[in-house]
Amino acid sequence: MRGNFGAIALIAVGGLALAGNLGLFDVDLGHLLRTWWPLLLIILGVGMFLAPGTEQQRKRD
Repeated sequence: MRGNFGAIALIAVGGLALAGNLGLFDVDLGHLLRTWWPLLLIILGVGMFLAPGTEQQRKRD
């Protein structure tokens, strides 16, 4: 899950940046980041919570 989450986040950010550069919509990424940066922390926390941890790997060994 952790690898997929990072890949999806990079694709989404890249897609938004490309669409903004191509003029498909007018968006200020800096303003969005300044406003919504706590949501990024929440999403990262949920992704880390749901990802399998090293504790489970130790139990199997």
